[in-house]
Order: sequence, then C-alpha cells, then structure tokens
Amino acid sequence: MDDRTPVIIGVGEASERIDAPDYAALSPADLAGLAAAAAVEDAGAAPGLAARIDLIAAIRQFEVSGPRVVAPFGKADNFPRAVAKRIGANPAHAILEPVGGQGPQHLVNELAHTIFAGDTDAALICGSEAISTVRHLTSRGETRDWSESIGGQLEDRGFGDPLMTPDIARHGARTAISVYAFFENARRGRLGLDRQSYALEMGRLFAPFTVEASRNPHAMSRDIQTPESLATVTASNRLTSDPFPRRLVARDQANQGAAVLIAARGKALEWGVPESKLIYLHGGADVRERMPLERADLSQGPASVLAARRALEAAGCAVSDIALFDFYSCFPIAVFNVRDGLGIAADDPRPLTLTGGLPYFGGAGNNYSMHAIAAMVRRLRQRPADLGLVAANGGFLTKYSVGVYSAKPAAWRGFESKSLQAEIDGWAAPRVAPGEGVGEVETYTIDYSGKAPLGVIIGRLRTDNARFIAMTDPEDSTIAQAMIDQEPLGATVTVSMTDDERSIVRGFTPR
Repeated sequence: MDDRTPVIIGVGEASERIDAPDYAALSPADLAGLAAAAAVEDAGAAPGLAARIDLIAAIRQFEVSGPRVVAPFGKADNFPRAVAKRIGANPAHAILEPVGGQGPQHLVNELAHTIFAGDTDAALICGSEAISTVRHLTSRGETRDWSESIGGQLEDRGFGDPLMTPDIARHGARTAISVYAFFENARRGRLGLDRQSYALEMGRLFAPFTVEASRNPHAMSRDIQTPESLATVTASNRLTSDPFPRRLVARDQANQGAAVLIAARGKALEWGVPESKLIYLHGGADVRERMPLERADLSQGPASVLAARRALEAAGCAVSDIALFDFYSCFPIAVFNVRDGLGIAADDPRPLTLTGGLPYFGGAGNNYSMHAIAAMVRRLRQRPADLGLVAANGGFLTKYSVGVYSAKPAAWRGFESKSLQAEIDGWAAPRVAPGEGVGEVETYTIDYSGKAPLGVIIGRLRTDNARFIAMTDPEDSTIAQAMIDQEPLGATVTVSMTDDERSIVRGFTPR
C-alpha cells in the first residue's frame, strides 16, 4: 500500500436544538469548530494532530451564498481559519468552497488526489449552519455578534455559476421547491400516476427516512411518520408548491456542523491513528448538468446517474455490491432519480439514507453531505467488509458528486470525470423560445406561498415544438384554480407575452 494513499481518519458532528435545555445559540463557526474538534478526537492519534493539518476547506453557509446576501449577525472574514483557530490548527492553505450541496463530496474527491500527489499530508473539511438559531432569535427581536476578524490566506472560490436562469425566475419559479416540483410532476406524468397515487409514492419513499432520523441524536426531527401522514395535506402539513407537502421537502431550519479529516495513510499511521479507523475512497465522480430548461427530459436527471455509475466503475464494483447508501434527499425526485437510474427496486431492503435525510435529519445548507460522509464512515468501521456510496447533489440536480467508501484497503488508482462531462455537454438540447401561441403542458407547479395560488408551467409550442415557460396571471387566479381542480399535465394552453417579457397563460383546456 502506497504511503500516500488518501484515507479518512476522523469524522465529527455537532448540533443543537432551540428547545434543548443546554441551547447556547452557537454561531456557524462555533458549530463547525465543535465538529472539527470531534473529528480530530475521533482519529485516535497521538496528541498534536490538529497542528499537523496543513489544509482546511470549508463549505459556504446559506446566509453567505450570494453576492448580495448579508449575514444578519455578521460573519468571520475567513471562515476556514476561524474554525482552524478553534482547534489549535494553523494550516498553510485555506479554501472556501462555492455554493452547492455537492461540495462536501467534491472536496473529498479533490483533496484525496491532492494528498496522493504529495501536496498535502492532512486536510480538514468542515461546514455548518445555524439557520434555526438565526430565525429563532430574529423572531424574538434578539441579535448576536458573530463577526470575527481572522485574516490570513484564503482561497475564496466564489459563489459558482448561477443556477437560476432569469427566464425561470421571471415567471415565478424563484425557489428550489418550485424548480424541483417541475421535475417531480414530470416524473408523475411519465409514470401515468394521478396526484394522490404519486403523493403516496413520495410518502412511501421517505417514511423509512423518518425512522432513521428518529435514531440519530443530531436529527432536527425525530418523529416517525407513515406514508399517509407524509402525503396527506393538513394544516400542519400544508402544500408548499404542488406536489410537495411541507414534510416532503428539505428542512432548512437546522443548527448543525460536521467535519471530515483526511490524511496520507503513511502519515496517519506514523501519527498513531489506529488502522481500524481508516476508511478508503475506492472511487468517485463529479459532473455538472445543464440548466433545467435545456434538458431533454425534465422527469429524469441522467447526469447524476452517470456520475454514480462512473464512481462504481472507478471502484471496480457494481451497484449490487453496495451495502449502504446515502442519497441526497432534498426532495423525493432527487432520490427517485438515482435509485431508479441505478436499477434499485422500490422494495430493496438496503437503506437509502444513513442520517434520516434532509427533510428529517436536517438540510444543513450546502453541508448536508458532510453529515452523510460522517455517518458512512462510522457505519463502515463497524462493517469492514462492506462498501458504501454517498451521492451529493447541488443546485437543481445540477452538480453531482459521488464517493464509494470502504474500510477494505484499496490501492489508490485515482479517477477523473472530464470524459464523462464532455459526454454530458454534448447531449442534444431542446430549443427554448418565448411562450407565444398554443402549446401543451410538459410539467408544472402551483405555488401556494403567496396570497393566491400561482401556476407555472413548462410546455412545448405546437408550431415548432420549442420549449417555453409561462405563468398564470398574478392578478387573476382563475386558471391557477382550474389547474388545482383538474389535471394540468398534457393540458392545452394558450399563452401570450407581456411587455415585461413574461408569458402569461390565457387559456387552459385539460387533456
């Protein structure tokens, strides 16, 4: 075994609930610092391990994930080094990763190669969110000062490419819930299911996740739910955007931090890390899908599936060899897409989450999959013959990173995704045009967050089959109500453009 073989040697998590007796309203840096300290302790090395960390990479919090977003309680000017300071580390290099839930797994993939190349001996990856605390304190009229002047070197990788295109946002689909609803309803249409049947399918997928969350001490919700209780719309389980009741979407009100410590195998053993702690990255992949309106089939995300297959190929195994999964689960479609694409049956007994998933464990901003990796590492140490797969999603099934892990030693072979990305970039794309004329509805959502329901559709024009996006009239909910009362999928619509370049649905005839 090459001494430069990258291995995970420690993982850590931290969390707090606003209703807990020891609630301390910790800042994101405090939560990440606790998780980082736990990861160092978890490695079981001789004293001084934190001082040996020569690279720290941090995930960007939601509250600083855009150029115009202001952290309400302030922030550290160098978040990675603020975390390092809390554990007595002073790494030579600090990184702040771009926006996206794929970030934790992407960094593991990237830094594993960096370690094998000899550029780094030990790297700490960390992240956190304190969204629940921010909302809780703000609602009470309280504030905190979480600003820190740390300074020092920082490789700030920016926010990444925009994920929301102006044409989608201009037509009312301004949130992740709305965009994922397009994918979810397109899948419902492909399967030929009515609304009630599909709601139960989503409930059956996520009910086992609630059981897993009930056993997780860091989960934000530990209530076990049935498929029916997840699928049924009630006052406490309101519709957000069709087809999603509240309990079927990611829970962003979370106070959670997680950290992963990676090192060169030879160095780890030299520092006293027990061999039983080592977890090997057998394979991985990182890809990016094109913008939503430019995808051929909105009911599927083939790039994510190909990334999982490429990671399995790099690991030299098949999906049937994987004993443990954690699929990113911001919405049901994110799990359905990869589960179905990999040929995993709905009644397969293997768990699809090790944490409880984003709606129940908690959607810790861009950092959820750090918790998934931590859970995977702990589980594989108990099951040293098994393989596990973590799949992390960013954007709108846009950025996808996958890792295959095991306690079984594996010679480092490295992996790349450039050829796969070139294949994805070469896929044919539909022509997108302004919505003007008569067309058919491909998919849709109905947003219930405003004073009146707002329908948003994606369709194809009859004249040339070009794809378009349109919305119902914000001042007249008649057609939105018709979409609620009748089946929108496959409906014929008449649309026209306004002076502000919005396409408005003027006529609606169900199929």
